[in-house]
Amino acid sequence: MPTKQKVLKKDAVLVNNKPKTNGTNGTKHKEDSAIEPRIHIIAPGSPHPLGATPDKNGVNFSLYSEHATGVQLLLFANSQATEPFQVIDLDPSVNTSFHFWHVYVKDLKPGTLYAYRVDGPRNVKEGHRFDPDKVLIDPYAKGNDQTLWDRGKACVPGDNVATSMRSVVIDSSDYDWGRDKALKRPMSETIIYEMHVGGFTKSPTSGVKHPGTFLGVVEKIPYLKELGVTAVELLPVFEFDSTDVMREVYGRPLKNYWGYSTMSYFSPHSAFSTGKTEWDDVKEFRDMVKALHEAGIEVILDVVFNHTDEGNHQGPNFCFKGIDNATYYYLVPDDKQFYYDYTGCGNTFNCNHPIGEKFIWECLKYWVEEMHVDGFRFDEGSVLSRGLDGAPMQYPPVLWHIELDEA
Repeated sequence: MPTKQKVLKKDAVLVNNKPKTNGTNGTKHKEDSAIEPRIHIIAPGSPHPLGATPDKNGVNFSLYSEHATGVQLLLFANSQATEPFQVIDLDPSVNTSFHFWHVYVKDLKPGTLYAYRVDGPRNVKEGHRFDPDKVLIDPYAKGNDQTLWDRGKACVPGDNVATSMRSVVIDSSDYDWGRDKALKRPMSETIIYEMHVGGFTKSPTSGVKHPGTFLGVVEKIPYLKELGVTAVELLPVFEFDSTDVMREVYGRPLKNYWGYSTMSYFSPHSAFSTGKTEWDDVKEFRDMVKALHEAGIEVILDVVFNHTDEGNHQGPNFCFKGIDNATYYYLVPDDKQFYYDYTGCGNTFNCNHPIGEKFIWECLKYWVEEMHVDGFRFDEGSVLSRGLDGAPMQYPPVLWHIELDEA
């Protein structure tokens, strides 16, 4: 693993043996100044739940990697910080349980930006893409910051801490749902309106104050009611990378408009929010769901678990690839540097590996229990039926888990 001396580069200075970052506050993270860049005391932590879980005394971090040999947790002062203010090396003898790497950071607060570096076997022909130079986001993060993100730097060798994404600690319990509850309308009585949140109110003719956002949808509820709509099916609203098409047409860079290349599955897409923090993204999504429910309209999400935004062997390394590529993706058996591409999008997520199934199930559970959505439409749903060898299964665990859930 890289040492603290490697991580702390020229734009970080040491004051009383504590790193202090010279970065300025970001435009997205308006409460950056509230995050004090000081050294925090750590404890062993717990393997469950995965992700960053805050409580009144600090934050527990947990990451799954079967093949990792070393993990660092990086803490950042704000969204513009090009270096972490604290680097925590996880001790395998203290901070691991089975294949879970975990640590508890005392006195850390929601709103903190964090990321990981993960080391392990460097043999791509065996399916391993560990690279401690690459800064990785947490698959379970409920907030994602792209302020400094440069996709190209994640595709090539070299340290990319100054151009990496960061995950954000979110306290998802901090919201008043009032009497909101699932409507549970029978499908036989359901009239679905398929909607792209960004496009639905983008035109000035929509006459809304917040075009192209979750709040813009709220403003158009009377229109939806007039149509007789009983449910909206939202095209992808998980955080995605609008820059994942790295080419130009007529001298202008193409953008990913539709959102079918997810990068952070527990995080609402920040471009659909009017707020300045990742917590605002969560709140405005919830405000939309709550308002739609009050109007008798259910919320269905179009979800993309069949592949991820990391693409093929030439794609960026920012999450699953660097955490445990051989676990999270279907790889060609004879040459595991290549991906089985059942999706046409460069890779295929290993949905029925126990940890892949757990990830999908816990993601769905989060959006139902914490975000109050009513249902899902699965993009390329057939991929969820494939086994560890890529062949269709008679009893695919992830689909049976979903089907047998009484909720």
